[in-house]
Amino acid sequence: MAIKTLATAFRVRHDDLDDIAFQNLKDGNTAMPPAVPAPPYRHAAPSGPWPWMDFDVESTTSTTAIDPSWRGYPQNQFGNWTPDQVERSKMLEKCLGNKSSTIYRMDVHDDRSFASPDIGGDSCTMVVGVENENEFWGVLQEERPENIRVRSIFVDDLTSPVLRMLGTTLLILRYNIEPFFFTSSINWIPSRYQEAPIQNKGDHITITLPFVRTLRKNSRSAPASPTPLSQSSNTLINTQAPFPMSDGSMLFIDLLAIHMVRDVKTSTIISYHPESTWCRTSAKRLHSLMQLVGGSVYWQKIFDKSKDPTFLFLAILWYPLYAWDESFELLYTHVSELESKVLQASDTELARELHVLQAHLLQYQALLHNFQVSVQFIAKTHNPAMDSSDALERDESMKLMDSESQNLLSEIDRLEKRRGMLTNRLKNVMDLAFATVNLNDSKQTRKLTEATVRDSAAMKQISYLTMIFLPASFLASVFGMNVGEFSSGGLQTLTHYVEVTVSLTLLTIYTVVTLQTHSSFHDPNAPFLRRAVWPALTFWKMMHKPKEKTMEDMV
Repeated sequence: MAIKTLATAFRVRHDDLDDIAFQNLKDGNTAMPPAVPAPPYRHAAPSGPWPWMDFDVESTTSTTAIDPSWRGYPQNQFGNWTPDQVERSKMLEKCLGNKSSTIYRMDVHDDRSFASPDIGGDSCTMVVGVENENEFWGVLQEERPENIRVRSIFVDDLTSPVLRMLGTTLLILRYNIEPFFFTSSINWIPSRYQEAPIQNKGDHITITLPFVRTLRKNSRSAPASPTPLSQSSNTLINTQAPFPMSDGSMLFIDLLAIHMVRDVKTSTIISYHPESTWCRTSAKRLHSLMQLVGGSVYWQKIFDKSKDPTFLFLAILWYPLYAWDESFELLYTHVSELESKVLQASDTELARELHVLQAHLLQYQALLHNFQVSVQFIAKTHNPAMDSSDALERDESMKLMDSESQNLLSEIDRLEKRRGMLTNRLKNVMDLAFATVNLNDSKQTRKLTEATVRDSAAMKQISYLTMIFLPASFLASVFGMNVGEFSSGGLQTLTHYVEVTVSLTLLTIYTVVTLQTHSSFHDPNAPFLRRAVWPALTFWKMMHKPKEKTMEDMV
């Protein structure tokens, strides 16, 4: 029921989906999306609960005055974040390329309705640049209506001022964001942690979740058809890079970065999209999908049964699940095509592409495991704000959370089994490819062996001829010096030449056959003395063979 409902919620019209999914792709940009950076888990970019940064770099204590306003973030809230640590984490540096941020807002009311309130005029969207920073700061500090259960803020193209504003403590809303959230998402570090839990009040939870998405060829904004892997001259296998499909589509790693402030009165979700270019998930798309969730009867019932804002967080996690499912559908077709090519053409050039795909599937295994652990973290991390509710409501909410988490976990388990199936099929086709290569090599080796045997037989015949003519040639040379028939006064005659030639030829034949261990004139591996008398044995066999046949006839 939940699966079908979420799939329906996420499945909008194809044309609209293209507009949402690829609206941030630069016009005329047909290049491949860049590889995501390898997550620096320890160095220069801490992710909670890491208590320190690089060991080899000495931290310095700042002696400069700290700006108490939002411009002094993060040190105005977290004194241990000195300027050198902020610089090494690149938290602000990677925001300098953005000139403005686009903010989308959505509220979930106590009556379970989803609405997008107006900000920056008469729209739920606000573009925050240098000229209206103070205006957005005032919007963030506005007192919320009492009927708002969760406020969601989706941010595209984060700028340094907007980062500082979101991270600074807001006096009215009483929440602050640890810099770990920004360093984890900017540096693509998978993480999950809870901070500042206060019983009967609330806490903060953060998840940064890399996942795999599909970019199909038929999209109007999709890049040009990539070069097949088998034609690439690069021998480095980079599993962080996009993986092109045979039909021109591609799989690439996307990121979901969510920070949630859970509070008794009103909660806040901040969804930050560090790289909305290159077709990665934008704040606009996620904002649109969450509005569709608000129209789901299934989720309306969940929000009616429980006031826990974590269910909205859980609903967002169905988006990467849908993306994983779509990616594996495309991978299934791709693996089937590879199998067909190996079966029909026995193309050995596919070996590298098979290995690259296998490496990406192993990388996807790690990402799926991280997805599973993140869902388990959400399910097991109790919301302290729910302690203020009565015991019956709290128990009902916990049971519902466990049930919905299991729905997600069962789907992730299905995806993992499908990934394992694809891995096994890929291994099977790789074995087939190598077996085909070995079979072809065996056929070639057999042909070479047969040719060698034929050449050996010819050489054997030539050797026999040489054995016959060699003595004659030798004696001809000797007798050529002084033979009476051809040279007057010679001491030898032609008769002597024939006699000695025949004798020496017979001696040569006798010596060769005697020295052979395998011959038709004697038994295999016969001793030397037995081989030495082979002429007598051969003559004896010739003489007694007819007599044996005669006795058999008489019997």
